[in-house]
Amino acid sequence: MLELKNIKKTYHTGDFYQHALKDFSLKFRKNEFVAILGPSGSGKTTLLNIIGGLDRYDSGDLIINNKSTKKFKDTEWDAYRNNCIGFIFQNYNLISHITVLENIEMGMTLSGVSAKKKRKKALELLERVGLREHAHKRPNQLSGGQMQRIAIARALANDPDIILADEPTGALDSKISKQIMELIKEIAKEKLVIMVTHNKEIAEEYASRIVTMQDGSITNDNHPLENEKDDGDFHIKKTSMSFLTALNLSFNNIKTKKGRTALTAFAASIGIIGIALILSLSNGFKIEIDNFEKDSLSEAPIIISEQAMAMDEEMMVSMQKDIQSRKKYPKKEQIYVQDDVLETMMHTNNITNEYIDYLKELDKEDISGISYQKTTNFNIISRSKDDHYELVSTLNMMIPWTLLPTSTDGKTMDIVTNNYDVIAGKIQPEKPGLILQVDSRNQIYQSTLKQLGLSGKKVDFDDILNQELKVVFNDDYYQEMGSYFVPSTDLEGLYQNENSMTIKVQAIIRGKEGKEIITSGSGIAYTNALTEKVIEKNKDSKIVKAQQEEDFNILTHQLFDDKDLTNTKETILGYLGAETTPSAIYIYPKNFESKDDILKHLDHYNKGKEEKDQIQYTDMASMISSLSGNIMDAITIVLIAFSSISLVVSSIMIGIITYISVLERTKEIGILRSLGARKKDVKRVFMAEAFIVGIFSGVLGIVIARILVIPTNHIIENLSELPNVAKMNPIHAIILVMISIILTMIGGFIPARVASNKDPVESLRTE
Repeated sequence: MLELKNIKKTYHTGDFYQHALKDFSLKFRKNEFVAILGPSGSGKTTLLNIIGGLDRYDSGDLIINNKSTKKFKDTEWDAYRNNCIGFIFQNYNLISHITVLENIEMGMTLSGVSAKKKRKKALELLERVGLREHAHKRPNQLSGGQMQRIAIARALANDPDIILADEPTGALDSKISKQIMELIKEIAKEKLVIMVTHNKEIAEEYASRIVTMQDGSITNDNHPLENEKDDGDFHIKKTSMSFLTALNLSFNNIKTKKGRTALTAFAASIGIIGIALILSLSNGFKIEIDNFEKDSLSEAPIIISEQAMAMDEEMMVSMQKDIQSRKKYPKKEQIYVQDDVLETMMHTNNITNEYIDYLKELDKEDISGISYQKTTNFNIISRSKDDHYELVSTLNMMIPWTLLPTSTDGKTMDIVTNNYDVIAGKIQPEKPGLILQVDSRNQIYQSTLKQLGLSGKKVDFDDILNQELKVVFNDDYYQEMGSYFVPSTDLEGLYQNENSMTIKVQAIIRGKEGKEIITSGSGIAYTNALTEKVIEKNKDSKIVKAQQEEDFNILTHQLFDDKDLTNTKETILGYLGAETTPSAIYIYPKNFESKDDILKHLDHYNKGKEEKDQIQYTDMASMISSLSGNIMDAITIVLIAFSSISLVVSSIMIGIITYISVLERTKEIGILRSLGARKKDVKRVFMAEAFIVGIFSGVLGIVIARILVIPTNHIIENLSELPNVAKMNPIHAIILVMISIILTMIGGFIPARVASNKDPVESLRTE
């Protein structure tokens, strides 16, 4: 069954060589009790370790059932120890932090025996050694004799072919020794038992064969085996320790060091606490910002104009880099030409009737309405109290004249009523008229007031609402002079002309509190009904018909230039009141969700088109949201980066703690290897310990951070009147726990690797 053929084993330290086994050959029977006698240093223990696969021979061969082990890999030796060998050590070598039952089950666990089956087998073995009632005790609760019987039960658990006993009674008194030897003798009836001992009397009394050794060689064998053929079959089942088993071992070990583990976990959780608080604040502030933006920006229009500015994040970063590059001062006496930034950013939209029809396909459920702004000039004349007449310029960039948002049915849109308070008058969108917007202090610019024909530092609402302005139509306003058309300068006559249309300020509006982002400032708005009335009257006027027939500007006699958007035929016709495509389109979404659908619809139009044919839009709400979000993200990242330093420190600390655990559990490493645990199994045990500490520290960090959120919110509320700002996102909590686990396992990797590479023989000698 077992044969050692010309085995040599030499240990060397520096220049010193010790020959433990010298050309050692020995055969064993399938069932016999062999006692190995000899003085210390004769090679007895080395022989036992080589037979047990704990140590490797330098040359020769160990043959099991006619199978050579010369080419055995590490995993095969591990499986051999687990399946074929049962160790009984002088000092028992039980794992102290698991129960007696779990010690016996360990070998079966490594060989993949089911929980039910191994539990039954372990209890049967405990019954056989007379210790069933002690199944759930720890080894340190038993006497020496009891622990040795547990060791014997463990050695028998996997029903091995060979039992190796190293001085099994060396630490026991004579009475207990006799009991143990009787038990081993009983085992030898079924198996090969090889016992190393110094006690010649015990060997002669119990062993069926005595082999005496001296200086690594056999000096005597009282029952040698000669030319006996072995027909045995040799199969080894590979061992495997599940991560769950590794967790159980590590958890039981951790329970014996609760205080140290708790302090370690707390120290490791400090970084998690800091990051969790930062993320809670960031998450809370983002929610507040989102709510504020939804309240104030949800109805901000998507603007499609003839000139669109392609201002996205990438462009802003590019501009920032350009500004930074200007800080470099070249010394050469040269100038350098760069691209026009505005030219790069601007995109010309060709708004066509086809595109207008495409917009009509928008889902009506997504929009509050669409306003089409035209470039039509209104030819408005105001009269002051002292009868001073003045032409009102509705295209003055310094005095905003904007189209009052209206729904598709011509009524005032919710955008107005939701965001503005009507503080005087009444908005009537179906009638031509004006609406005056004041700021939060009821202020307007002096120039705006002058446009209405009013003056003074304070003006009553009634004076504004009763003020009349006149809209003069083209045929009265423009006079034909040869090939020219010139505006009339008789403003009083035009004002008094019976063909002129009277309009008034219908209402005075002011932005609601909290809606300042889209309602700030002051200006004049006009109803869409005013635009439609003016176009209706002017589209067939003499000047419009004349301009339609000419290829030059009949007001200035300049030739049209398609590259100058202010001097194209389309622009001038629009200015004069002809029916043309809009110069700007305002799409008002009902909410943020519907805005996404609108943007998808607009983007779909551009698919497959060249850039020059695309229609670009400006989404101010998205731009503001992006900027605020980016700022918040940048602050969060910086703060997390600082807090992450403590995570790195905690990883290093976990590595140190795991290494200390490796030193403390060196003996356990040797025991596991003797039971057939692979190197990767040992590594798994310590990685499992790091895993447990990682979970504990992560969860502890989240719990503490959650508690700290309460006083943090209280402080913020006192400072800013914002209640419950800090809100911990459950997803963030889960991610942080996972980060804690990953970092602790990274920290424990090197110590775990060190543990897996430890020599099992040296580990078993550790006390």
